[in-house]
Amino acid sequence: MGISHTQTGTISTDPRSDARSVVSASLRIAGGKATVKEKNMAKGTTTIDVGADGVALITIINPPVNSLSFDVLYSLKESYDQALRRDDVKAIVVTGAKGKFSGGFDISAFGGVQTGKVDQPKPGYISIDVLTDTVEAARKPSVAAIDGLALGGGLEVAMACHARISTPTAQLGLPELQLGIIPGFGGTQRLPRLVGISKALEMMLTSKPVKGTEAHGLGLVDSLVSPNELVSSARRWALDMVEGKRPWVASLYKTDKLDSFGEAREIFKFGRAQVRRQAPNLQHPLVCIDVVETGIISGPRAGLWKEFESFQELVRSDTCKSLVHIFFAQRGTTKVPAVTDLGLKPRRVNKVAVIGGGLMGSGIATALVLSNYPVILKEINEKFLQAGLDRVKANLQSRVKKGKMTQEKFEKTFSLLKGALDYESFRDVDMVIEAVIENVSLKQQIFADLEKYCPPHCILASNTSTIDLNLVGSKTRSHDRIIGAHFFSPAHIMPLLEIVRTNKTSPQVIVDLLDVGKKIRKTPVVVGNCTGFAVNRMFFPYTQAALLLVEHGTDLYLIDKAVTKFGMPMGPFRLVDLVGFGVGVATAMQFIENFPERTYKSMVIPLMQEDKRAGETTRKGFYLYDDKRKARPDPEVKKYIEKARSISGVSVDPKVRHRWRGLSGSLTIGCLTIISSSVSHFFSTQHFQQLAKLSEKDIIEMIFLPVVNEACRVFAEGIAVKAADLDISSVMGMGFPPYRGGIMFWADSLGSKYIYTRLEEWSKTFGGFFKPCAFLAERAAAGAPLSAPVEQAKSRM
Repeated sequence: MGISHTQTGTISTDPRSDARSVVSASLRIAGGKATVKEKNMAKGTTTIDVGADGVALITIINPPVNSLSFDVLYSLKESYDQALRRDDVKAIVVTGAKGKFSGGFDISAFGGVQTGKVDQPKPGYISIDVLTDTVEAARKPSVAAIDGLALGGGLEVAMACHARISTPTAQLGLPELQLGIIPGFGGTQRLPRLVGISKALEMMLTSKPVKGTEAHGLGLVDSLVSPNELVSSARRWALDMVEGKRPWVASLYKTDKLDSFGEAREIFKFGRAQVRRQAPNLQHPLVCIDVVETGIISGPRAGLWKEFESFQELVRSDTCKSLVHIFFAQRGTTKVPAVTDLGLKPRRVNKVAVIGGGLMGSGIATALVLSNYPVILKEINEKFLQAGLDRVKANLQSRVKKGKMTQEKFEKTFSLLKGALDYESFRDVDMVIEAVIENVSLKQQIFADLEKYCPPHCILASNTSTIDLNLVGSKTRSHDRIIGAHFFSPAHIMPLLEIVRTNKTSPQVIVDLLDVGKKIRKTPVVVGNCTGFAVNRMFFPYTQAALLLVEHGTDLYLIDKAVTKFGMPMGPFRLVDLVGFGVGVATAMQFIENFPERTYKSMVIPLMQEDKRAGETTRKGFYLYDDKRKARPDPEVKKYIEKARSISGVSVDPKVRHRWRGLSGSLTIGCLTIISSSVSHFFSTQHFQQLAKLSEKDIIEMIFLPVVNEACRVFAEGIAVKAADLDISSVMGMGFPPYRGGIMFWADSLGSKYIYTRLEEWSKTFGGFFKPCAFLAERAAAGAPLSAPVEQAKSRM
């Protein structure tokens, strides 16, 4: 079963994955109900038209991307059977309506397949009865005329034809692995025979399509023509096959591109080693290799049956269910009740200003110019301005070095950026994004100035990651056009854009920013206004839980190892080093101030800062870093941990515990004041030893269940409209493994009762940090999933 690349987007284990969106076909409603004709069209069909030349043109119709459904595939067989019966048909051309061959199988049918609610055809019917024994084995030749998309099942249909003609810009590929499955309509068997085993595995394992030009060079397509000549050329090619002027080839039985058995074994061995190293938690890439190998060793027919059996098992797997959930969650983020359903059209944003040329500001400016937005970058002096401009230039030059941008395109793109030291050039901008340091008074002054210089329609956005927007805009009268545009670092690479609205933000401004977000190729998620918003609010317990475990006996490097094994891009301590201790402490203080009853106030980082350890930038943090920024453990970190344990009163040494027992209030280290630990009682040696020997499962749960607990608060308070928005935010903003479905989806796989019980158990020992919130307690008592809709968004905390 094939999946379109445009349908699946590019969700992967990489948190920097790019984002795309295509909406699957939906019913057009007439008078509130769909007519019989419209219902049939919504399922999709094919048409057959026989020309005077004797060529039957079979057209796939299922807008917007001619996705395949069982109805389409049944109709395809009926059209083929008709063409084969008719004496006036000499040959067949298969194409898609309105410039798209087929974007692949309709993912919306997956839920029915997984639950058994959809009546599926008999085993192997599509891949064997339809595509192999009807299309490929037909006694009349067929040509696939490909334009636009031939992805997933669309390409599998095309490969079953006896020849393929394509436009140069068409996209051809098998991206099924992005959804936790493998090609299921013969793609694992035909693609290796058309392009070779190595290239076929590369295309399937990376899910990257090729354009028509490359496909022609690989042998995947037989000829390239312009779109207006496509069908006529395919008709002539088909007739040439009838007359013996062109080869008539069944892809399934081609052997000239196959390697010898010895070479093939080495290719499969190398592929498996790569998969185990790069995606150790995923089984379906290994299954894909196994299925291809079966076809090479036992023959293509055996390979088709192995493909079918493996697909049926994978489509019901937790990995597939998680990735399908993320697919729909990503596309659902742009639907915001009482905003996107008001009929508002986005206003055109012609020019954008960015204030601050640091890492975030320069990244935001890069993302904007890459999408052809003219940008003004403002700084406070020439030195900082030049540094900001240079950062944008370096970001663009990196793309040139990687072959993603030509030198000519680089120069044109960089010319869209202008520098400024004052607000005079802001008088005609349509949007400003403030990206300065997290200083409330500075941001307030900037927004007061923007109100004076920017036109009345200009959107006033802040990239703040934690500060309440009402506080940021408190010295202005423009509350209806103030909005959060929270990018994630590096801003030109990370795919998430957190759009933060206040109670006064205009729906028009939200619609405008949603449009900009999509145009700069981000996945925008609209959230409410609070400290930390959605992503940082959810994940503030992430690092705090790790620090709590370390101060109570767990080895920090064991924590990072367990978390990366779970699927995060890096562990919490490596992440703190990357972000920098200064940023980490400043952010933590926001949460300590706003949520004192449920924060863990560790002393480890302040103690390390006192010795001028600040993370990766100083080459010393929880790890040591070489010239290439490669991290290695540092034995000296133990002394800071032991000192922090002593201060917090959790040392196993009774004398040390007694020494610090009377400590209360706050402790000043250098110029930084930090409140002492919130754990109000002292550990026994037994507790300490238990945490020193935690299993990987316990480490993961003690790190992530507090995140789930805070995500429940965010959901219950209405900061997020849908639990799925928190899932996509956790994946795209924090690198939570997409194959686990996002933070709330993963939590539901554990169950609300289980999570409540674990947190309640830990809270008896550790205090308020682990205390389950009221929303979680309610869902656990009812045995209800955490992601079930909240009837009325309100604070229950």
